Amino acid sequence: MDLLKKGFQLPERVEFDPESLTKAYGKFSIEAFERGFGTTLGNALRRILLSSIEGSAVTSVRIPGVLHELSTIPGVKEDFVDIILNVKQLRVKLHTDVSKVISINVKGPAEVKGNDINAGAQVEILTPDLHIVTLEKNVNFKMELTVTRGKGYAPAELNKTEDQAVDVIAVDSLFSPIRKVNSQVENARVGRSTDYDRLMMEIWTDGSISPKQALTQASDILTGHLSLFSLKEEPVIQEEVSIVETEDDDEEVPAVFNDNLLKSVDELELSVRSANCLKNANIRTIADLVQKSEQEMLRTKNF
Repeated sequence: MDLLKKGFQLPERVEFDPESLTKAYGKFSIEAFERGFGTTLGNALRRILLSSIEGSAVTSVRIPGVLHELSTIPGVKEDFVDIILNVKQLRVKLHTDVSKVISINVKGPAEVKGNDINAGAQVEILTPDLHIVTLEKNVNFKMELTVTRGKGYAPAELNKTEDQAVDVIAVDSLFSPIRKVNSQVENARVGRSTDYDRLMMEIWTDGSISPKQALTQASDILTGHLSLFSLKEEPVIQEEVSIVETEDDDEEVPAVFNDNLLKSVDELELSVRSANCLKNANIRTIADLVQKSEQEMLRTKNF
């Protein structure tokens, strides 16, 4: 359906405020929508941004000698529960789809922060000044943290694995890199009319993804989910079998057989409705399809 021919006003541009744009904040303006569409799309994009953008987080912790959350650690000011609360605030960026183990190995007395983590090449620590633990005595503190990619929020129960060691303790994880999203709808002018919507969006991230990337991902996710409801009938292209004439006018030789005719109709990437229609008509290959006339296809149920 051509929405422009139907009289719909579609947005023509996305603008951002270059003065305030950073790797963790962006303010965007999208216009112009038909009245009401700004609110509809603004709410949808906001929900997707807050719930469905992939990020990285710590999913488990291992400290030698600690087997449960109520354990105390000699020479450490905080108890294990406080350490876990601090670790949950650690923001990281994982540059691979495979989980990675990062570690801390510090000798006290010292204050251990995010920049004391041995992260390796594929993990980036985004909160280097985050306080993790205080070492009061001359102790050697070691800790391993498992970093994984994911979406939304995952409780500790979901982060446990069957082959997990006894001294590895799963923790709650907030994967979402989106900290906050604001959306607001204003009046927009098209020609002499101001009865249109301008969508204003503000996006805050943890720095692992830029606001522009986050908005692009959210729109791709929304488009991907809505594509299922587009029931457009795809045209069927019939290949003509040509005749090759030889020097002898009385002899005609058919062209070389087209192997594509033996392919299954499933390879045409038709819509669900079109595929079901062909199956009901017992049409399995492209050869079966091209042998059908237009009138025969019109008599097919649901065609």
